[in-house]
Amino acid sequence: MLFDFDGPICHLFAGRAAKQVAQDQVRWLEEQGLRDLLADGVREEPDPYLVLRAVDRRRPGSDLVAELEENLTQQELGAVASAMPTAYVDPLIRTWSAVGARLAVTTNNSPRAVNRYLASRGLVECFAPHVYGRTQDLHLLKPHPHCLERAVKAMGADRAATLMIGDTPSDYQAAQRAEVRFLGYARNVRKARLLREAGATHVVESLKPLLRVVYAVGDIRAR
Repeated sequence: MLFDFDGPICHLFAGRAAKQVAQDQVRWLEEQGLRDLLADGVREEPDPYLVLRAVDRRRPGSDLVAELEENLTQQELGAVASAMPTAYVDPLIRTWSAVGARLAVTTNNSPRAVNRYLASRGLVECFAPHVYGRTQDLHLLKPHPHCLERAVKAMGADRAATLMIGDTPSDYQAAQRAEVRFLGYARNVRKARLLREAGATHVVESLKPLLRVVYAVGDIRAR
């Protein structure tokens, strides 16, 4: 089982909208006189990861990118304290782990933020050591399948028996490229529409039905 982090496991920026984080990034770049690094659309894009990726395309491997990435990591670490767990996901993770499933986090977020959040929920043992997040090679962010490939290889997983749960088109595209199955989680109508437009055929609005299935599997194995 491969979980994206921000969305399927928690709403990371529940206390502060991701759009505000992206706007802070754009403002910081403008203060450095680097406004031209961003295309017009990206300046208004409420996604800090797209801003980071856009700068990396123009200045790959630069100190500027490293500083912007570290700033985003600090924003993510700070957001952990106010992050809201996705409904039903904590018991889903614990039950899946208890019945013998191998779990990994495959995300564009900083692994430092992921591990801090998992520790706060008592979930580290369900995943450790399989947390695969953002690296210094930003061109490997999803939709590149790099983090999924790392997880599959490290766990010795059968791709045909591996499922990723994600909430964005880039999650779906990464799963397609890694040749693993995909379940879309959409907490609102807009996210569901974007997933289906990207090609995802299995999309749920809640993890509750999935939890029921896992409970049923656990009951069968206990008999």
